[in-house]
Amino acid sequence: MLDVGCGTGYLLRTLAGRYPMAEQLSGIDAAPQMVAVAEGSAEDRRLTFSLGVAEHLDYADDTFDLVVSTTSFDHWTDQQAGLHECARVLTPGGHLVLVDQFSWWLTPTLFTSRRAKARTRPRAERLLRRAGFGSLQWHRLHAVIINAVTARTPP
Repeated sequence: MLDVGCGTGYLLRTLAGRYPMAEQLSGIDAAPQMVAVAEGSAEDRRLTFSLGVAEHLDYADDTFDLVVSTTSFDHWTDQQAGLHECARVLTPGGHLVLVDQFSWWLTPTLFTSRRAKARTRPRAERLLRRAGFGSLQWHRLHAVIINAVTARTPP
């Protein structure tokens, strides 16, 4: 699995403990300090962390069965390019879990500083479908504006 915008690596460390059969758990983050913290906390040999951005994933095609991104999507410079990269590194039928700010409450921000961002479900769905994802399912989390969408690449 790959965590795009992994921060301190907390999610991957948690998943490593819950999924002992997972062979590779990789994380990338654009902040060198976060990668350093993640590497310093990685006690499991399956965990690897590197500096990088969603728009340029340094992995071969069809590498991961699962790509996750939690609250970093809104910070991607080019969300469409990042989603294309996520689809590229996923195996056929692979899953994407994208958790971020998707809410009608954020509509006013689309007229100001965040006008190019996918901050509502319809905008996010358009980007996901353009990147080749299907089987979109929305999941409401215990937050007002944070929601999750799961998607799959074609088999």
